[in-house]
This record gives sequence, C-alpha cells and structure tokens, in this order.
Amino acid sequence: MTAISSPQTPRLPCEAAPLAWLRELADTAVAAVHPDALLEGQLPEPPAGRTLVVGAGKAAAAMAAALERAWQAHHPEAPLSGLVVTRYGHGTACERIEVLEASHPMPDDLGERAARRMLEAVGELGEEDLVIALISGGGSALMSQPAPGVSLAEKQAINRALLRCGAPIREINTVRRHLSAIKGGRLAAAAHPARVVTWLISDVPGDAPSLVASGPTLPDGSTPAEALAILERHAIRVPASMRAHLAAGGASPRPGDPGFARDETRVLARAADALEAARAAAEAAGVEVRLLGDDLEGEARELGRAQGRLALALRDTLRGRPLLLLSGGETSVTVRGHGRGGRNVEYLLGLAATLQGAEGIHALAIDTDGIDGSEDNAGALYAPGDWARAGAMKLDPNAHLSRNDAYTFFEALDRLIVTGPTRTNVNDFRAILVLPRTP
Repeated sequence: MTAISSPQTPRLPCEAAPLAWLRELADTAVAAVHPDALLEGQLPEPPAGRTLVVGAGKAAAAMAAALERAWQAHHPEAPLSGLVVTRYGHGTACERIEVLEASHPMPDDLGERAARRMLEAVGELGEEDLVIALISGGGSALMSQPAPGVSLAEKQAINRALLRCGAPIREINTVRRHLSAIKGGRLAAAAHPARVVTWLISDVPGDAPSLVASGPTLPDGSTPAEALAILERHAIRVPASMRAHLAAGGASPRPGDPGFARDETRVLARAADALEAARAAAEAAGVEVRLLGDDLEGEARELGRAQGRLALALRDTLRGRPLLLLSGGETSVTVRGHGRGGRNVEYLLGLAATLQGAEGIHALAIDTDGIDGSEDNAGALYAPGDWARAGAMKLDPNAHLSRNDAYTFFEALDRLIVTGPTRTNVNDFRAILVLPRTP
C-alpha cells in the first residue's frame, strides 16, 4: 500500500526570498511618504493677492511638482510662482516654480544665493498675499544664508566639525539656526504680514516642526547661548567673529510671537508613516511585527549591535511565525577613520558583527532619501550567509568599522542598495526579519 505524504505548509514570500521581500517592503515604506501621496485635501484657498512658494530640502522639488499639479487641478486660474532649493540630483521639472540645486550636507554658495533670493522675494509681500513653504530634511544645509558677521567658510567649517564628531541632528540644527539669517523663523518673519502656510516632511526624531531644516518659518525656542554650549561641549573651535555673534544673543522669533498668529503648519509625512505602511504590508503577508521606535538616535554601530542582540534573543521565542523588527529615526557616526560609509551601512555592519551569521536573521537599512551619507547608495542588505562569505574574502568587519568603511564591506559582498534620489526624506528605515529556526 502506497503511503500518502502530507502536504507541506506553503512557505511565505518572506521565507522563500527574504532579501527580495525586504526590498519590496522598503519600497512600500518610501512610497507612502513621497510627496505624490501626500497633498490630497491639503491645498489652501487662493488669497486675494499673490501665492508665492518657497522651500528647501531633499523633497522640495517633488513637493513643488505635486503642489503645481494639485493647484492646476483645483485653482487653474489663480496665480502661483516661487522657488525652491534641493540637493544636486534631486530636482524635478516644474512649470511655475523655479527649482534650484545646491550642495548637501556641506552648504555652498549656491545654497547661499537661493536663501538670499527667498528672503528678497518674501520681503515684497503684503497682508493679502500667501506664502506656501515646502520644507523637508536637508533644507538646513541647502538654505545657507549666514548671519551678519559670519562667513560661509566659517559655517562650512563648523558644519563639517559637527558632522564628524557624531553630534545628534537636534544639536547640529540648534547651532545652524543661530548662525543663520534665514532659519529659526527668520524667513517667515521677513514674509509677514503675509500669511505663511508651512508643509513639512519630517526627518527629525520626535517630529518637532521647528527642528525640520532648522525651522525657517517657525519660531525658535532655543537660544544662542545653547548653540555656543553645544560647540564647546564637542570641543569645536569657534572663530572669534562667530563667538561674538553668539555671545551678543541676537534672538530669533520666539514661540508666541504675535507676528505668527495667522500662520499654519502641517506635517505631511514622518518616519512613523513609513513604518506604518511597512507594518501593514508585513502583517498582510502573515508576518508578526514589532515596532522598536520611529525616533531612535545614538551611534549607528551601537544601535546595530543592540538590535542584533535583540534579534538573537527573540529568535528562540518564535513559534512558527516570522517576526519583523522595524525602526526609524536618525543615528549618527563619529568619524574615526578615512573609509567610505554612511550611518545605515555602519548600523548594518554593527548588526552583522553581532549576529556572526546566525541562522534565519536577515536585515535591511536605508536612508529614505536614497543617499546614505555622501555615497551613491541608499543603504545595504544583510543575509546570514554573508558572514561566511566575508570570511572567505578576508573581510574583517571590526577593521572596517574601525575606519568607518562599511560601504566597502558591503560593496565587496554585492549587498549595497542603490536607488538614486527618492525625492522624499523621513530618515532611516531599518527592518530585521527573524525566521523561525528549522527543526
């Protein structure tokens, strides 16, 4: 008598092709926070006067294009003009709004010119006019008009030192606001008495609107003394002219300033929205999901190590169903070496060094803007077999970490993710897929 074998349980897509599944999940997350998906129901009514668009950030050009399309559909006869600045390579075609490109993360003279032109443009407006400000991550470096008495070269040097020392973005932007003629609400103050509506795509942990791109259209609760204290805490040399400017205490507009009473701010997208889209897609695919936070900060490699230990601990508790660990936020990297890398590949290498090829754990880490640091990749992937492959190729993870060379490590393994600019930015997206151990 022939025995009848019982059918095998079908494998879930995440089990059959884990890395491909993680890539699709990341695409879903990024699409959910792209400007094309965000403007439904957001348009203000045209004013009696002009409507001027200004903006800065990695998503600024895509936001401007989406605004133009919506404006044409709903207010085709109403005038609309303006200019926005985005990172080199992140532009897109617009008809009514001029799109400029400048340097990021290091400000340049083109970003300075863009900021000056915006200040001049809004300064011509009156009470019956409307400003729509399109602000997203990266705008702080791209909109770089220095404060009086501070040179662009001095700002560049301070910016470079803050990025290399591993300072969190909250501190970096506090310093930037108080060395600027346009940030910390100064752009809106120049536009008043016109009404200012600010649309934000947030890349900052916690999503405080005034921190996105250093808040050019929002009152500032920090002080010049705080900015100076941050520089001193990180042992960054402060030029005499800059120290004098900060010590003079020239205040930016403060919360509660009556000039901002008619203004409005809307956060259109944030890291939590990208994570929620990924969570919904994963659960629909039969995967259990645990959110570890949308606002995680700290050293990238240390977060990778910590999440690697968590994945190992949870793997032994699984009862037949895959588990996905999701997190967002913005980590930092203290630069000690001269390698190639970014915070997402450094996070992933810290995780890989902890997992050491542990069975069933795959991972992805990307910057949602498509550029991890200053390289050409968005991030990278990791699979359990990569540990043995790295050993066979004489790749030492700890040596690569010591010189901040995670890019080269994952490039050798052919695990880099290269998407090109996504034209949005809600910062880091990290996903760890933990599969049940095989019997």
